[in-house]
Amino acid sequence: MEGKFPISETTNLLQRIKDFTRSIVEDLAEGRSPKISINRFRNYCINPEADCLCSSDTPKGQEILTLERKPQTYRIDMLLRVLLIVQQLLQENRHASKRDIYYMHPSAFKAQSIVDRAIGDICILFQCSRYNLNVVSVGNGLVMGWLKFREAGRKFDCLNSLNTAYPVPVLVEEVEDIVSLAEYILVVEKETVFQRLANDMFCKTNRCIVITGRGYPDVSTRRFLRLLMEKLHLPVHCLVDCDPYGFEILATYRFGSMQMAYDIESLRAPDMKWLGAFPSDSEIYSVPKQCLLPLTEEDKKRTEALLLRCYLKREMPRWRLELETMLKRGVKFEIEALSVHSLSFLSEVYIPSKIRREVSSP
Repeated sequence: MEGKFPISETTNLLQRIKDFTRSIVEDLAEGRSPKISINRFRNYCINPEADCLCSSDTPKGQEILTLERKPQTYRIDMLLRVLLIVQQLLQENRHASKRDIYYMHPSAFKAQSIVDRAIGDICILFQCSRYNLNVVSVGNGLVMGWLKFREAGRKFDCLNSLNTAYPVPVLVEEVEDIVSLAEYILVVEKETVFQRLANDMFCKTNRCIVITGRGYPDVSTRRFLRLLMEKLHLPVHCLVDCDPYGFEILATYRFGSMQMAYDIESLRAPDMKWLGAFPSDSEIYSVPKQCLLPLTEEDKKRTEALLLRCYLKREMPRWRLELETMLKRGVKFEIEALSVHSLSFLSEVYIPSKIRREVSSP
């Protein structure tokens, strides 16, 4: 996969990589153990009462890797192996996925998580994003609605067929010529809900852009959403299942993930609004009891862990109250449960009424 990035940016990064590897070689040649300092980042802590600094993008600590510590020797080795691959990608102006990199040396890497950690370490070391390394995620998201754009010379004209699903672009940094007549962006958790809206011709009667990450969103989907927010300045609403897993997905879009906290500013949607489904929706929209499922012990533990996240108390106390309500009631339900009234209830009643309420609220 080939692509284009600013030559000066790539040249600068390549030079920094060469300087870094040269310093490692010089240390080894002089009998010294190289010391690699890696900053640590987090986007939340689990002390809601603390006056923390998790909302800032400054490092929250540092880790020193050295060959003097035997357990860290393998980690340094893997970091350098991945860095060599990244250097080659940049020199050849090519892209690869994390999975591609793993399969270049599967016996050495042993597990995908080893590659993932090395890429994260490299991004932190060189203060860059994954896309600067020419490492891309395998696209999983879908988009439809009042939008057209170009990616690496390819045209994506959603406007020509409003309710047709298009893949979210993988090379988000190469997206250009964005044109939209939408009034808002709707992010839905699941592909089944996305397809329901497509079948109901939702975008024909509602001027919007609909995106789904098909479950937990990948980097491309989150970065594409952030790009649309920056370029179009549209309100963003999110619709997820009323369960702890749905809320985790909502939180990932809104606040970013801990795994990629070092790159949070390019991946999160800071103004995203939670459209539903709320615990109270089961009563407001008369969801039958047979559609309400009891929270499992795992659900309860996950919800309790979510409640401890500092950003809920600091930024979204209402969301925290909704989580507490779900835990107190002890039940969950899927978005599709609202379709018990009619197949098109979501697209004709539920979502439009929620959007109107958001628009009219101060």
